[in-house]
Amino acid sequence: MYQLNDFAQRADLDNALANNVAELLSNALSRNGKASLAVSGGSTPKGFFSALSNKDIDWQNVTVTLADERWVDFDSDASNTRLVHENLLKNKASAATFFNLKKEGACNQDTLAQLNTDAKENLLPLDVLILGMGEDGHTASLFPCSEQISAALALDNSDALMKVVPKTAPHERITFTYAYLVESKNIILHVCGEGKKVVLEKALANNNQQEMPIRGFLQNPDINTKVYWAE
Repeated sequence: MYQLNDFAQRADLDNALANNVAELLSNALSRNGKASLAVSGGSTPKGFFSALSNKDIDWQNVTVTLADERWVDFDSDASNTRLVHENLLKNKASAATFFNLKKEGACNQDTLAQLNTDAKENLLPLDVLILGMGEDGHTASLFPCSEQISAALALDNSDALMKVVPKTAPHERITFTYAYLVESKNIILHVCGEGKKVVLEKALANNNQQEMPIRGFLQNPDINTKVYWAE
């Protein structure tokens, strides 16, 4: 299910979300001595990243990763790894560890196997997951247009990470699968603008996950996705 948090200004959302995430990470650090955070890319989270980077928490015991990534080099404008380094892993958050989904070379079975092993041993389950949402209802790289969508959404998928090739967006992707994303202890959807509000309303009007994968987070009765939205 979901809980909507509605803000008049994006700056208000960024600050409130940063405060919430910092508290959740601090609680995980108190319980376990470590914490994990997966974020999403794009322009929407930049203000939130900046606010979070200044929070006074034990960053040296926090591991940050991405919910998904394009298989591009770090210096590419399409690299969300670069986005996170430039906007989140600075100030106090510069002490955090980054779990990089993008490796050198091709996104082949050997690379995926090693990434899956590393993620399961050192990262999962995630303490905090911040999702975004596309106009088509995709989240992470769970694209409804991809041939991999059935496997990516399958709850019995034993892979935490898999390769996805969307038909309506550029670049090969690597993404955490739905089965492992929903195991996150705290799930947040961060969206802005009237256009995304329309997409959100469409997602809430039907439960077909393959048509709009974000529905798997908004309509799953076993989880509570907190939606943060601002114009």
